[in-house]
Amino acid sequence: MRLAVTGREGQVAASLVEAARGRDDVEVVAVGRPALDLARPETVFAALEAARPDIVVSAAAYTAVDQAEDEKDLAFAVNATGAGKVAEAAARLGVPVIHLSTDYVFDGAKDGAYVETDRTAPLGVYGASKLAGEEAVAAANPRHLILRTAWVYSPFGRNFVKTMLRLAAERDEISVVADQWGNPTSALDIADAILHAAARLKEDRNFAAFGIYHLAGTGETNWSGFARHILDTSKALGGPHARVRDIATSDYPTKARRPANSRLSSAKFAREFGWRAPEWREAAGRVVGGLLSDRNGNCYPLVGTANLSGGATKR
Repeated sequence: MRLAVTGREGQVAASLVEAARGRDDVEVVAVGRPALDLARPETVFAALEAARPDIVVSAAAYTAVDQAEDEKDLAFAVNATGAGKVAEAAARLGVPVIHLSTDYVFDGAKDGAYVETDRTAPLGVYGASKLAGEEAVAAANPRHLILRTAWVYSPFGRNFVKTMLRLAAERDEISVVADQWGNPTSALDIADAILHAAARLKEDRNFAAFGIYHLAGTGETNWSGFARHILDTSKALGGPHARVRDIATSDYPTKARRPANSRLSSAKFAREFGWRAPEWREAAGRVVGGLLSDRNGNCYPLVGTANLSGGATKR
């Protein structure tokens, strides 16, 4: 099975490449700029055609949440028009598309975890552009999986886990928002879930359950709770540590509003594909351990285990 994933630098793209390393049954080809530039839609089809995919994974996106408030046209060009062109190219090539979306399509006002049928109401430009991308993908290719995820981190790129470790090495106390809740989600686990779903799509030519799914880590916390777990794990492994001080969202103003509730129910994905993400503390601990081991020059297995239906495990 050959997957073409858009983007080379993103956390999910890098995690997919890592997940496929050493496997004989899957090949992941990362396609990015300049060959494929979502801001230049004329580049999309030729780049994906050259990759000869069985399935296209649409992971590249404009992700600068605050900057998007000042760059609305660019955010929509990449996240809406560009995403639609990727799905259209996959349709022209006769293959399904798996598209990554976000919890930011919701306003965070719900009391409880969001399900796929809940009303969308993005608070800012980034969320609105990603919602427009979902609509463009669905319109361009009926054979689509749209995977909404949240609070993504990994050993790759810039993310909350790496920021906390860096700040802990620089200061004794870190102030972290305590009134925003969600599901921390490892991009390594997203990659494993994508490979699991892609294998199903490849094997089942009559697959009929295309549509929107939520895919997030198991369990919930707030940002300060996430930070404490990261730093307590780091301390236990001999890495940097700092105290975490709880603050309110109002104490840390940002240009774009964030959802107070980003919790996503992944039950639909689990029912359809028989795959559940690990508990978030377990997944985060593996990434923290890997990052600290990498600092020390040691080898670390980046791809962990994920819980499957029936209590089995898959690497």
